[in-house]
Amino acid sequence: RELVGLARLASVERLRAASRDALLRDDMRQARAVVDDLVRLVSARPETAAGRRMLAEMRDDVIDGADLVRLAEKELMAPLDAQAQAFILDAAKRVSVVTAVSPRALFDIAYVLFEAGRLIRRLAELYGGRPGTLGFVRLARDVLAHLAVTGAIAAGDEFVHQVVGQGLAARLSAKLGEGVVNGMMTARIGVAAMETVRPMPFAAIRRPGMSDFVGALTRFARAGGAKETNTKK
Repeated sequence: RELVGLARLASVERLRAASRDALLRDDMRQARAVVDDLVRLVSARPETAAGRRMLAEMRDDVIDGADLVRLAEKELMAPLDAQAQAFILDAAKRVSVVTAVSPRALFDIAYVLFEAGRLIRRLAELYGGRPGTLGFVRLARDVLAHLAVTGAIAAGDEFVHQVVGQGLAARLSAKLGEGVVNGMMTARIGVAAMETVRPMPFAAIRRPGMSDFVGALTRFARAGGAKETNTKK
């Protein structure tokens, strides 16, 4: 099982590299091979059924290899990307709630790590790279390396400015504010994991960023802050 899991992760990495190369070379033969491999990888996902039919119908109408790869990304990756972002937002909300009510910082750290690990595994399964134990360790290492390279380990000044700019800090207790920051950290890990396990680079579809999650999390935090105020009253 461990070897099969590692092989799945390796196939996803090869497909991502081949997709990037096909985009750069604009080679139709290579692009068709990439699309065939991608269709096989996501064939078990019902969300991609319509996209697979569309690709089969339009395959011979596309002239450029790069355009074929972009079309495959739009048709096959878009529904999976939407589900991945839902997974990330749900995990961020859970972290923000649990760490806001937990009594100790050690528990906060433990829960963030637990939720991040579960999120990484769910995203890998979604994109067809379901790992075993060894594969998960390798995948977690790759995600951490991606975070380090992109400089996204910390919550960052951008999020703090957004929180202050929206007046959220004035509406939340200190503990609830910590929960929101922990939720954003979880979202950052999720985005990094998404890029790491996705079998294609972001080319035709915009890469998700923190702005895609800040609005939902701040609304969620405001609702929590309002409930907290009403409870005190």
